[in-house]
Amino acid sequence: MSGLPKPPIALDPLLEDPDRVRRLVVANAPYAPVQRYFDNAAEYGALSGRKDAQRMFVAPVFRGDWATEGAPRIDGVAPLLHHPALIEAAGKLFDGSVVRPLAVYANLTWQLPFHQGQGHTDVPAFRGIDRSRHPVWLLSAMGHSGLFEEERIPIATAVCWFYEGSDGGLEYWPEGPDASSRVHEGRIHNTALLGDNDRMHHRVRPVGDPARGIVQGMTLESRLVHRGGEDWAIEDGGSELASFPWRELRISVSWKAYVLRDAEAARDVDTGRGALDLSTVVDRFLGDLAQRGLPCDAPADPLHDPDFVRLLGKTYFREPGPVAAEP
Repeated sequence: MSGLPKPPIALDPLLEDPDRVRRLVVANAPYAPVQRYFDNAAEYGALSGRKDAQRMFVAPVFRGDWATEGAPRIDGVAPLLHHPALIEAAGKLFDGSVVRPLAVYANLTWQLPFHQGQGHTDVPAFRGIDRSRHPVWLLSAMGHSGLFEEERIPIATAVCWFYEGSDGGLEYWPEGPDASSRVHEGRIHNTALLGDNDRMHHRVRPVGDPARGIVQGMTLESRLVHRGGEDWAIEDGGSELASFPWRELRISVSWKAYVLRDAEAARDVDTGRGALDLSTVVDRFLGDLAQRGLPCDAPADPLHDPDFVRLLGKTYFREPGPVAAEP
């Protein structure tokens, strides 16, 4: 990965009416597990950093896509997608004059009382190669490799909390994965941390009571459902796996925007100038692997070859090092 991430920007408070998010959460239930984004264990391992993953661990972390590719998918999300404070902070983060809000999605977590992974980076985008047409594992490998920095499109990501608990914050490595981490936790409700999360390693802090363990029996078909009022449950195949009140549900909203230096940079993106194609990406990987003493035959189907996916994950993924002291 090339260069250090941009220092994150804190926003506190974020919204004048934070209950807006609660209304959106309720109105758009039920929610599916976030692992549904991966087709197989190799893709899951390449993105999550679990290099030897043989199967996906389905945890009580659920995802709701509220806006994608700059367009609202649910009623009522537009004010959040185009929130002035987030747009202003994104421009400052990358010193860019063109900010294009890209996506809003909700993460809902219940009772996951251990760190979520070793620390990861988010899914980057490149001219000609983005998640609208290509799998997230490929984009992650491209970002970690540092081989495609000239084609990278900067993305600002804000993690916004709407959770009254004192746990479930964020651990992040603003000075790179070899430096010490920092923690944003405690009073986090209606706050946001906007950062260069495609480069900055980060992970969600533990949520819930360790003595209660983690819900068992979840599959990709499990769903987080709202039963009315304060009551939520996790169901699978008609069976209830867990039930709990609203206050135990950790809610964070991720906001993303492309940030382009100026109008000329925006035109380059819009016209496809200097855009990558898949064959160029694969050739660049193969050339670098050969230089590292890891020669590899060109895969017939690079997007779905598990051995190729695992090789890129093992070669390029970096785990962060020193962690912060417990707050």
